[in-house]
Amino acid sequence: MTENDATIARRKLEHLRIVAEENVVHSGSTLLNDIHLLHRALPELDLEEIDSSTEFFGKRLRAPLMITSMTGGAQIAREMNRALAQVASQHGIAFAVGSQRVIFRHPEMEADFAVRNWIPNGVLLGNIGAGELLEYPPERIRELMNSIEADGMCVHLNAAQELVQAEGHRNFRGLLNAIARLVDTLKGKVLVKETGAGLDPHTFRKLSEIGVPYIDISGAGGTSWTKVEMYRSTEAILQETGKVFADWGIPTAFCIVAARRIFGNKGCIIASGGITSGLDAARAIAAGADIAGFARPALLAYLNGGIEKASEFVEAIIHSLKTAMILTGAPDIKSLQAVPRVYTGELREWLLSFGWLGEKEL
Repeated sequence: MTENDATIARRKLEHLRIVAEENVVHSGSTLLNDIHLLHRALPELDLEEIDSSTEFFGKRLRAPLMITSMTGGAQIAREMNRALAQVASQHGIAFAVGSQRVIFRHPEMEADFAVRNWIPNGVLLGNIGAGELLEYPPERIRELMNSIEADGMCVHLNAAQELVQAEGHRNFRGLLNAIARLVDTLKGKVLVKETGAGLDPHTFRKLSEIGVPYIDISGAGGTSWTKVEMYRSTEAILQETGKVFADWGIPTAFCIVAARRIFGNKGCIIASGGITSGLDAARAIAAGADIAGFARPALLAYLNGGIEKASEFVEAIIHSLKTAMILTGAPDIKSLQAVPRVYTGELREWLLSFGWLGEKEL
């Protein structure tokens, strides 16, 4: 489906406005609150010596966090991307730009995404929709990545959003093979991500089989993009569909556990979808993630107070993550991934239905 340039720009601006102003949060839970980390009353640790660093795309992060992809292709995106890239660089975390699709038709808009000067030594990731992999050869995607000096490329899956979006894709055949070709062309520098509806065990297995090394589960419990499209739709049928599927998806916590069960030690798992605090991040990492990601909270902080507020938000997440590490007796991220935990409530029911409860996950 072809969109004209004005329509694309207007849609991107509408996305930002709706995410900032409307109630677009999934009404269901991430189920992260069903992950209980055991308190260590005598941790024998010094906060100043807690090592929250980790490796990601061949570089060292000072904290296992990422500001994940938002929207792209609107004028406001340039200022926002530069500001959030600068915040990421300041705190030593990763940053991913929004969809670069618009650059194919408007190379002059590359500057909206070319933020390497604002994150000179950090992890910077490009972004493209899986649907675009059917339209453009992997070599063009590599050029897109290199054009902004990115360390890798995010490929986003958003079937639920597309089906509620008037301009969206309706055909999802051939995407797995297209991703496999891109993984080969980029020599593994590919991160496949959902966009708030979560990744399922079947998809995890398929992505593992084709050698995808980085997975962002982007589970349900955070921003619902079907809700976003419901708000912006002018078609009655799509409005109703958006309402019906407003809370569609797989809870973030289950996606994390499922991903680690299926990928074992092979993949790098990014947990996003309703991550709003360092405790959320700690729970996600203890359950199997390597990195915790967030988008809307960083956007809101930036819109409410610019770079200063966005920086304060990230600083608070890092501090509360390190607090959780002390309180569970974890001096580093590897230790945090091995702390005892108890799964209760609805998450326990999800895991029991798949037979996924181990000795340390009672």
